[in-house]
Amino acid sequence: MQNKLTRRGLFAAAQAGILSAARPQYFRVEKRNGHWWFIDPAGMPFFSIGMNHIDSATLRYAENAEIWRERYGNSEERWLREGVAPNLRRLGMNSVGWSQEVVVRRPTIHRHSRNWSYEHYQWLGMPYCHLLPFAETHQWEVETRHPDFFSQDFEEWCDYVARDNCQRMKDDPKLIGYFYVDCPVWVHPGLSKWRGPLFDPKKLDSQEGRAELFAMASRYYQVTHDAVRRYDRNHLILGDRYEGRARLPEEVLRAASPFVDVMSFQYFGPPAEVWPGLARFHEQTGKPVLLADASIPAANTLGNSYAEMLRGLRELDGCVGWHVCGAYLKNRARGRGFLNERDEMAPDFVRQVKDANEETYKWVQEVCCRR
Repeated sequence: MQNKLTRRGLFAAAQAGILSAARPQYFRVEKRNGHWWFIDPAGMPFFSIGMNHIDSATLRYAENAEIWRERYGNSEERWLREGVAPNLRRLGMNSVGWSQEVVVRRPTIHRHSRNWSYEHYQWLGMPYCHLLPFAETHQWEVETRHPDFFSQDFEEWCDYVARDNCQRMKDDPKLIGYFYVDCPVWVHPGLSKWRGPLFDPKKLDSQEGRAELFAMASRYYQVTHDAVRRYDRNHLILGDRYEGRARLPEEVLRAASPFVDVMSFQYFGPPAEVWPGLARFHEQTGKPVLLADASIPAANTLGNSYAEMLRGLRELDGCVGWHVCGAYLKNRARGRGFLNERDEMAPDFVRQVKDANEETYKWVQEVCCRR
């Protein structure tokens, strides 16, 4: 199986330092046989099928805390090594996308769990992406004011974030790349009623206004890019995870293009809506695209929608993967997940997801071996 080969064999070789010095040591993107791919550290094509939203606190409700203590010994390391990693492999997943999970979803507080540390990813032992909190401009953010991208304050904050995160991760061959903001509110409103979007959409009616937005976005992407590259020149920049169904001006994408390697999108909708949307963004930017956050129905209503989404994404020459908006564990804020509060998965659900993922790995081999 393609994901077993790269993860267990070739990643071990990369970490042991025994791969040919002529081969790349880190993930990159490349077009092969007319299709864009992530290329892993061993030079193999890698279609990322990742799990998003993995938070252990779901196993610490008063009603189920005995599972956490008896099964995992009150240890995040044991939970990741003995629970999460084996379950993701059972499902045929080959990576982790954005690990943070929504934990409170109320009108005045809408928050996610803490970000994972470098150690969390090492305990998991799988390819992963990591979000850098450069700006709290997420569409779900309801408490934080927007930053001034032109200020020295913002530059200093970005340098700290990159120094704190990238300096530790820069030599890890398992790291695919860095995300920035989850659904930034460039010109569309988020959940907050008081702070509005980053930029007044009415200004887009004039050439002067569009130029102003381009300058603002260019500044943001250059500052964040330079902060990352100051400490890590090895890994991909996956940038913001744009809200695919919201208004997204061409000026923002054009400003981002020189400073990111992949265009990433959250896109909630039926497959027949998601596919053409991603194809449009790929055509518009010329960059590979990642479906960085999209959901499927709950386990008892899965049907063929998971496989259907993957089959359609495989037809998009610019698509490098899908990170599934699980969540890994069903908590009481989200109300849906691959595992329930008892740390259990339905066997039929596992089979359907694994079969669809296996089909995708076979397709990767077929396309890349095609002459």
